[in-house]
Amino acid sequence: MIYKIRIILDAEEDIFRDIEIEDQSNLEDFHNAITQAFGFEGSEMASFYTCDEEWNQDEEIALFDMSENGSDIRLMNETALNDVMTEDNPKLIYVYDFFSMWTFFVELADIVDKEDGRVYPNLLFTFGELPDAPPEKKFEAKPGDDEGNFDDLLDRYDDMDFDENWN
Repeated sequence: MIYKIRIILDAEEDIFRDIEIEDQSNLEDFHNAITQAFGFEGSEMASFYTCDEEWNQDEEIALFDMSENGSDIRLMNETALNDVMTEDNPKLIYVYDFFSMWTFFVELADIVDKEDGRVYPNLLFTFGELPDAPPEKKFEAKPGDDEGNFDDLLDRYDDMDFDENWN
């Protein structure tokens, strides 16, 4: 089967690409299709993240395992697209270049039969131009996430003497 997927830049203005790709393709192939569709060089680190309906990030699926002695992290080249994206779970988050944090919302739009003679992945549609720099992220705590306020936190550390607590 063929997945028709919309990849939307997390920005105020509408910037997206529609790609069709075989459902059994691995996530590394999908990553390469996304970088080409948006005009990235493809030389930076990237990860997909599973998420829920409200786009709350869950499990990371990385391009490479950067740990020193291996870990249990899932890798793109070992993960099929249809293992993480289905009609029941149609969303993923994609982050390209962890220094710049290009962040994209990825959503399954349709599942269709493969067309003879068509090469996949296939860029179906582009809308909007990628800005020169990624949109700024606003990292805000949800109400109730803080344990007191910042002034309370500073008061607790005022009692500590630098020389006393140096390791």
